[in-house]
Amino acid sequence: MKKKKTIKKTASKSKPSGNTDRELRDQLAYLLKGGGAHVHFMDGLDDFPAGKYGTFANALPHTGWQLLEHTRIAQRDILEFSRNPKHVSPDFPGGYWPKTPMPPNEQAWHDSVAAFQKDLQEMVRLVQNPRTDLFAKVPHGEGQTILREALVLADHNSYHLGQLVDLRRALGAWPEV
Repeated sequence: MKKKKTIKKTASKSKPSGNTDRELRDQLAYLLKGGGAHVHFMDGLDDFPAGKYGTFANALPHTGWQLLEHTRIAQRDILEFSRNPKHVSPDFPGGYWPKTPMPPNEQAWHDSVAAFQKDLQEMVRLVQNPRTDLFAKVPHGEGQTILREALVLADHNSYHLGQLVDLRRALGAWPEV
C-alpha cells in the first residue's frame, strides 16, 4: 500500500510578521510625519505671518487659514473613521472647509495648528501600534483598511502642503534658503 503524501496547509496571515511588519509601520509613520524629499507640514505653517492668515494670493484659490483648517478637518475625519465606529463624517464638501477665509482671531490659528499636530501624532500612534491590523477591513467601512487610510492621509496632507508652500511663496512669506 502506497503512503499518501500529505500537504501541509499553512494559514495565511493578514499582516506581515516580525521585522517586515515593524518596517512597514516605521515607513508609514515616516510618510505621515513628512520629510525625506519634502518639507514637513509644520515647515509650511511655522512662522506663517499672522497678518496673512486670511490673504488670497493672485491666481491661488485658498488662504492659509482655509488650507490649514481643511487639512485639520480632513485629517480628523480620517483618524476618527479609522478608530471610532460611531464617527460621523462632515458633509461633503462643505463640512471639510472653514466658513470664512480668515480665522476669527490669531488664537484660532494656533488652536488649529495644535489640533493638527495632535491628530497627526494619534494617527502615527495608531499605525505604529503592533496590535493594529493594518490590513484588516475597517468593520464600519466599505472595504477600507488602516493602511489605506494612512496612505490617503499622507497623500492628502502632502497635496495641501504643496498648496501652502505655493501660497507662502506667492505672498512673499516663504523663508529664503
